[in-house]
Amino acid sequence: MVLSRFWLAIFISSIAFIVISLFTANTYTIDYVLNGKKDDPILVSEKYAEQLPAFIKDSIKKAPEQTIIINRDTLNADTTYVYKNKTVKIYSGLQKSDGLLPTCKSTLVDLILPLIAYLAFFCGLMELLIISGASGKLAKALSPVFVKVFPSIPKNHPSISYMTLNFAANFLGLDSAATPFGLKAMESLQEINPDKDRASDAQIMFMCLHASGLTLIATSIIGYRAAANASNPADVMLPCIITSFIGTIAAFLIVGIRQKINFKSASLVIALMLLIAAIVGLLMYVNHLDLIGKNYFTSNLSGLILFAIIAFTLVFSWRHEKKFTEANTTVFDAFVVGANNGVKTGVTIFPYVLGMLVAISLFRNSGLFEIISDGIAFVFSNMGVNKQITDALPVAMLRPFSSAGSRGFLIDSMNTFGADSLTGRLSSIFQCSAESTFYVIAVYFGSVNIKNTRYALGTMLLVDVICVITAIFVASWFF
Repeated sequence: MVLSRFWLAIFISSIAFIVISLFTANTYTIDYVLNGKKDDPILVSEKYAEQLPAFIKDSIKKAPEQTIIINRDTLNADTTYVYKNKTVKIYSGLQKSDGLLPTCKSTLVDLILPLIAYLAFFCGLMELLIISGASGKLAKALSPVFVKVFPSIPKNHPSISYMTLNFAANFLGLDSAATPFGLKAMESLQEINPDKDRASDAQIMFMCLHASGLTLIATSIIGYRAAANASNPADVMLPCIITSFIGTIAAFLIVGIRQKINFKSASLVIALMLLIAAIVGLLMYVNHLDLIGKNYFTSNLSGLILFAIIAFTLVFSWRHEKKFTEANTTVFDAFVVGANNGVKTGVTIFPYVLGMLVAISLFRNSGLFEIISDGIAFVFSNMGVNKQITDALPVAMLRPFSSAGSRGFLIDSMNTFGADSLTGRLSSIFQCSAESTFYVIAVYFGSVNIKNTRYALGTMLLVDVICVITAIFVASWFF
């Protein structure tokens, strides 16, 4: 219900703002909102050639029709003039994201189709884990901890192994693998959900822990920083881990208090201590490496572990081929069945993702997001907050809505202020410290047709705020 109202509010407010801007002459055309593409120049006005300043008019007289003249004689160097048949169209600034119709196309072509491919492959592997009995063994081994965190889940339930694989993939920055494992976990949890239209306690806990984004190897962030010529691309790794870990603990505590979980459980405390010890141990190892060693380690660790998971699944299935025979199938046929289920899941979630991304596209291109972002930055600056921090806030604000959008702001901030500036580093920490909340809710709850997400959205947004505040303190402390 909350998500539905929020979605409607984004649509209605964005459309209203677009129409008002058009009729108050603040916007010359709204075509870019519908048909424009990211980084296209924005048409701000059209004038007769005689109405332009003399130095522009002189340039046009010397130029043939349909000629683009770049204005480099004014302070606004990104302004261009397109001369065509007595009139001149003036463009200034670049579009922040695709318009409504290109977003519909790109959602299918650039997002859903690759996602369906990932889902098909990893759901095929999960089918092998199920039939071979590997998922059951994993669930049995982890049940003592998971039944404390998810008391409504029966002991040794299959969802435990799927959630474990999802957390592990997120932990290692393997986004392509995390989503299929997570969707399989949601489907498994839905089977024991007594109210199919309403999110269960276990689903909310899983979603909030997943969205808190605990990441050990921020591979993509390190890659972006390396491309931006950072002196040490991996220097944000420790701040990212600290920020995402605090976000995960905050999510667990907030939801745990709401669900009255026993935090004094010995198995829960031991598991937490082991997790902290593993993080600290790995950090100590990485810390003693030189720059090339860190880059090599962070570039290869996640990939090696993913290959290890694939190899283990196939070898374990081959060793237990008898179980496939008993199920009247083969290893390859079982993989195909699982892959087919992954394709069906991808088709199911497409409308949910499309609806959310189109709303976000309108919100950004309407200019409403920029006004809100600038307003928040203004408030922070008047509170005495460092300007380098306020310059990074657009990444934090857009992160819950769109990973691609916030990534664009991240790259822009590093290009504008420098990858080694506080703004560049803080933007990197914002990008890797949490998930895209609205996208995650649309995908995961949409995959099982949950209508009432209860307090999941509010909790996830609160965790996002905690991650932002933590990131600011950690970045200021480190850099």
